[in-house]
Amino acid sequence: MTTAHTPVSPAKSPVQKAALLVGAVFLLVGVLGFIPGVTTDYDTMKFAEHHSEAKLLGIFQVSILHNIVHLLFGIAGVAMARAASTARSYLLVGGAIYLVLWLYGLFIDHDSAANFVPVNTADNWLHFVLGLGMIALGVLLTRNTHRTTHTR
Repeated sequence: MTTAHTPVSPAKSPVQKAALLVGAVFLLVGVLGFIPGVTTDYDTMKFAEHHSEAKLLGIFQVSILHNIVHLLFGIAGVAMARAASTARSYLLVGGAIYLVLWLYGLFIDHDSAANFVPVNTADNWLHFVLGLGMIALGVLLTRNTHRTTHTR
């Protein structure tokens, strides 16, 4: 008698779980940015400019473009969580992107056309924490997987 075996997918590594969680959070934030009430001053939301006064949770300035970027970042995280190497890349590169966005937000005039994302002070510091956190996850959750040990 033969039995059919359902292939068992290997357990996800810690870095894959982290990338999946980060991606899911970005998806949630992207969706919440389009919900009136969760996003205050929703009727002032613009596509991509500093005149968008809509604020996620009444704190973080958002626009349609900003929300779309969160959704795309979320989709990338979920997709790249399928393998440990791509999950690590997602966290490291994504973290670097958020640190660049933090610097961008620090140096631009928030009332100028250069603030097309748009970002405010709360966004800037959230981007800093996200950037450091993502890089830390990518490094710390894979630090032992890149070492090879030889025993005699």
